[in-house]
Amino acid sequence: MAAMIDRRTLLAAGLASACAPAAAAAGRWTACAPIPWPVQEVYGTAWRGQAVIAGGMAPGVPGSRGINPQDRVGLYDPARDAWREGPKLPFARHHPVLATARDRVHLFGGYKVAEGGWMAIPDALVLDGEAWTPLPPMPKLQCETVAVTLGDRIHIASGRAPKGARNLEWPDQGDIDLHQVFDARAGKWETARPCPLARNSAAGAGLGGRFYLVGGRQVGGDNSDRLDVYDPRADRWTTLRPMPRPAGGLAAAAAGGKLYAFGGEGGPGVIPNAWSYDPKTDRWTAEPDMATPRHGLAGVAAGGRVLALGGGVKESGGQVSAVAEAFTPCPAHPRACGDPDFPL
Repeated sequence: MAAMIDRRTLLAAGLASACAPAAAAAGRWTACAPIPWPVQEVYGTAWRGQAVIAGGMAPGVPGSRGINPQDRVGLYDPARDAWREGPKLPFARHHPVLATARDRVHLFGGYKVAEGGWMAIPDALVLDGEAWTPLPPMPKLQCETVAVTLGDRIHIASGRAPKGARNLEWPDQGDIDLHQVFDARAGKWETARPCPLARNSAAGAGLGGRFYLVGGRQVGGDNSDRLDVYDPRADRWTTLRPMPRPAGGLAAAAAGGKLYAFGGEGGPGVIPNAWSYDPKTDRWTAEPDMATPRHGLAGVAAGGRVLALGGGVKESGGQVSAVAEAFTPCPAHPRACGDPDFPL
């Protein structure tokens, strides 16, 4: 019995120190091993306990406007705090979205550099073993969008697309409310109900079998604080309590039954803020700020933590970073943060 008491006492003390002070019930950000290369306008997904990022922008020439699109793929193991490079994409691109379904990483859309501009592409790829192989392309162009997996189906909603035949410059683009769905089991595309507000550069995550879509911005317009949720069973969107601050180019991930949103551009400057949303109460809570404010970063939940990967430290394409930070929600263990009913 004495050994059991000692173990419980030591465990409780260790948990409390990791998440003190208990009454605050706030998580914390910690630095992770940096990405082996700087990158922004990058998206991520969780796969077999790891975070995966692909494509994006890095500084340098060649490339449009001095920004070099990437073909590199990074895999981060939170248990080892270590990165390794994965199979390269068939060609460099920025803003491709990632999602995992049926234990495989899928990639959709993005832009390639063509004729000195950014050309939206309909590509769909899957990481099959040690190579990327093509899937049926997206029926409609959809970039700077959000991809979320619900079951075997990958939902892709919101974003930007060319307004007409021209497909190279920012003025060629318009906001869309398009909602395309890729059935990873059947390998086929479908269309679902459009999202309530056409916007681009939003973020999202799957939580409780639903698709949460948060923030974003509009071409020639403002950033958004909007939060919408999609129920696939009813094919219906519902608007929820807005985020505390409008943000575009932010990241999001779901962990512990909550949605976490962080970073982005909010005018003026890049946002350090992080918030959690509890769907049970329809309430937002301010979480500790990221140590390094960034936009165009990837958000992934892996290893019990929320990861903020890469991104630009300045608005637009300035100061691309390799920063990786992890947010550990508190309570990481309910007893450590004041829940006496949780047994150690």
